[in-house]
Amino acid sequence: MSWLAQPADPAAELAMRKLLILKGPRLETEGLVSLLQSEFDIQMVDGLDEALAAMRDAGADAVLAETADFLALERGIVTQQAAVVLDQIGDGVCLTAPDGQMVWANRRLRDLSGHMLDELAGLCAQASREFSAASQGGAERGKHYSLTSADGLCNDVVCSPVRDERGALRYISAVVINTTQQRQQQLKINAIDQAGRELVRLDDEAISQKNAQQRLDLLEDRIIRFSRGVLNYHHWALFVLSPKTNQLGIIIAEGLDETASAYRIFASTEGNGITGYVAATGRSYICPDTSADPRYLLSLTGSGSSLTVPLRMHDRVIGVLHVESDETNAFNDDDRQFAEMFANYVAMALNLLNLLVSERYTVHRQVSETMSAQLSGPINDVISEMGELMEDYLGNDELHERLGGIVEQATRVQTSLRQWADGAGGGILPSDSDGQRVDPLLANKRILVAEDDETIRRTLHDVLIVCGCEVAVASDGAEAKQRVSRDRFDLVISDVEMPGATGYDVFAATKAAHPSTPVILVTAFGYDPSHSIVKANREGLSAVLMKPFKIDDLLNQVRQALAR
Repeated sequence: MSWLAQPADPAAELAMRKLLILKGPRLETEGLVSLLQSEFDIQMVDGLDEALAAMRDAGADAVLAETADFLALERGIVTQQAAVVLDQIGDGVCLTAPDGQMVWANRRLRDLSGHMLDELAGLCAQASREFSAASQGGAERGKHYSLTSADGLCNDVVCSPVRDERGALRYISAVVINTTQQRQQQLKINAIDQAGRELVRLDDEAISQKNAQQRLDLLEDRIIRFSRGVLNYHHWALFVLSPKTNQLGIIIAEGLDETASAYRIFASTEGNGITGYVAATGRSYICPDTSADPRYLLSLTGSGSSLTVPLRMHDRVIGVLHVESDETNAFNDDDRQFAEMFANYVAMALNLLNLLVSERYTVHRQVSETMSAQLSGPINDVISEMGELMEDYLGNDELHERLGGIVEQATRVQTSLRQWADGAGGGILPSDSDGQRVDPLLANKRILVAEDDETIRRTLHDVLIVCGCEVAVASDGAEAKQRVSRDRFDLVISDVEMPGATGYDVFAATKAAHPSTPVILVTAFGYDPSHSIVKANREGLSAVLMKPFKIDDLLNQVRQALAR
């Protein structure tokens, strides 16, 4: 006879009262059951299946069985424990006959709908036919299938053969794995990838005819559309990092409070909020509870959590994407991955706008230098020959005057080519006119040019001086603010991004000192790094120019601003 019991200790032995006895001939003839009845609560069972059922349903402190039944009972207990484990796992597991008839299934699989169980039986029968047709030998690889429910839940099914000692197929074991979340993630990744490809589809033809604000609007429209449709973002802001000032400026925002754009945030790990920390470290940041995070700067009333990821270009952080939710713990690692993918495409789009501008600089310079070099010699020859003809026909006043006009025109063409080549080096396209005559509307007008690029600053100064203006210059934003607060100007032309202060700061200082003075902002990119243009537009900005621009475009904007 054999006992099956829990490991014994004195306390356990005193508490061991429930005894399960599997009936047998020897137990009944030796009268052992009668002896034990006075000491234990005894439950008698007739067979192995009944014993296992009793152990599963009622439990027992110990089991008494004859030696002949011990091995079968032990195996039964192990099998029962394995069934309990299989019932607890998250995947469905079953055993079917070759025709697909269910032999055994764990609880997870039994919870499937009748329609899905029928579909699964068909897959197991199909696997059985494929295993029977395949030649045996070596390890048999499982058959993989897909199983989708009526409500859209996706499952992967792996069927494997169970053969007897002779190699005959006895059963099909199937594991059903819920892959709905993985499929949804893959679909979202595909959607982000598709949206990102459309986002960066900004060719030169699409933006060449647009000014700075129109280019910003184009980019903003696409980013907002994809943020809503693909990522379901409704409270977010896009910051761009200025390499000159190390400051983060909002260029696009949706659903955030006005306080979000009031902060002066720099790329620093301390004292500049989560966005400053991400810009400085290049690491994404999930804030599960904004009320408990000292780095969080209020951007949304009632905010519960936030997600912030860097915008990278060639391993360099060029900005930050910051997303808010009014719920706590709204973002997980999957959301971080999606946001980083989208941020990479946004960075590519911003960089593409910059490259298109730079490409026009380069192409314009190459074309102008080539034209100047190729035409300079022939024009010199024309001027020289016309001079000789004029000497030959000194007595013919009419012909002499006509030849003189040709020389004058050739000289002006030669001067324009030189100015064009010089303008290409400075990044400003040339004027179509000669620009040598004083403009009555511009004469004696006091204009301040605030620009940190020396070449552009000098070019603007020279063009306006030729037109009769009195021009003062400032090489950074701080100097420009001092000048407008100290002196009165008829017009202020300011770059958007400068050391010391932004274009908006110059605009605000001008309006504070002299509300009627018009201001024109100039930017070198198709977007507004410090959000100057967007804010100034709301407060009466006269115009926006994007480099490179033609001198005629500049003068037209200057005339319109002064006329107003």
